[in-house]
Amino acid sequence: MASPKRYDRIAFVASASAEAQAALAELVRLYGNHDPDTAEILVAIGGDGLMLETLHRYMRTRKPIYGMHRGTVGFLMNEFSTHDLHGRLAAARETLINPLLMRATDIHDQVHLHHAINEVYLFRQTYQAAHVRILIDEHERMAELIADGILVATPAGSTAYNLSAQGPILPINAALLALTPISAFRPRRWRGALLPNTAFVVIEVLEGGKRPVAAVADHDEVRDVRRVEVLSDKSISMRMLFDPGHSLEERILREQFGH
Repeated sequence: MASPKRYDRIAFVASASAEAQAALAELVRLYGNHDPDTAEILVAIGGDGLMLETLHRYMRTRKPIYGMHRGTVGFLMNEFSTHDLHGRLAAARETLINPLLMRATDIHDQVHLHHAINEVYLFRQTYQAAHVRILIDEHERMAELIADGILVATPAGSTAYNLSAQGPILPINAALLALTPISAFRPRRWRGALLPNTAFVVIEVLEGGKRPVAAVADHDEVRDVRRVEVLSDKSISMRMLFDPGHSLEERILREQFGH
C-alpha cells in the first residue's frame, strides 16, 4: 500500500470576506505560503463560489485543490481547522472532476467557448418563453421545448441550480449528465433526462429574434445565442480533495435523503 502523499508547498487562496482573510492570515503564519506556480497543492478558503473560481483558474494545472469552509455555502468545502493541515492533506481522498465545454454561437455567428464545473444553462432574456430544439448525438430528441430555459448539469453541479429546477441528484462518480428543463410549459409533464457523460448535446434556439435566449457556463454569459453545443471535456481532469468521511460522494448521498 502506497504511503500517504505529503504536500509541503502549499498555496493558499481566499475570498475577500473578513472571515476568510483572517483564516488566511492564520494559516499562512502556521504553514507559509507558496506561489501557485511552484506549489504542490492549492488550499481555497471561503465558500463554494471561491472554490468554483479556483477550479476555473487552475483547471489545467492538474494540481490538487482542497477547500476549507469560510463562506456562505460550503458544499464543495471541508471543515475549517488550522490543526495539522499537513496530516489532513495527506489523508484526504481525491475526486476527479471533468468540466463541461460550452460552444455557443450567437445570432452574429460569433462562437464563444467556455467551461463549466456545475452546469451550462439557457434562459429567456425577455418576458416571452424560450422555444428550443434538443438534439442528442446528432439525433433530434425534442422538436420543441417551450420553457423558461434548460440546463445540462454535471454530477458535481447536480445539487446546485439543477436541484432547484427539480432535477435529479447524481452520485459524483456516475458517468451521467442531467438534462433538466427550467419551468417547462410544453411538454408540461417533461421532467428532463439522464444522459451518458459521453453525450453531445445540442440546443437550437427557435424564433431567436422574437424570443431571445442567453447561455451561461457557470458564470460566463453569452447573450442572443442561436445554437449551444455542450459536452464533457475529458481532456481536463480537476483533482478535488476531501477529508475521509466528508467526501463529495458522501455529501451528495446525504443530500438525496434530505440531510
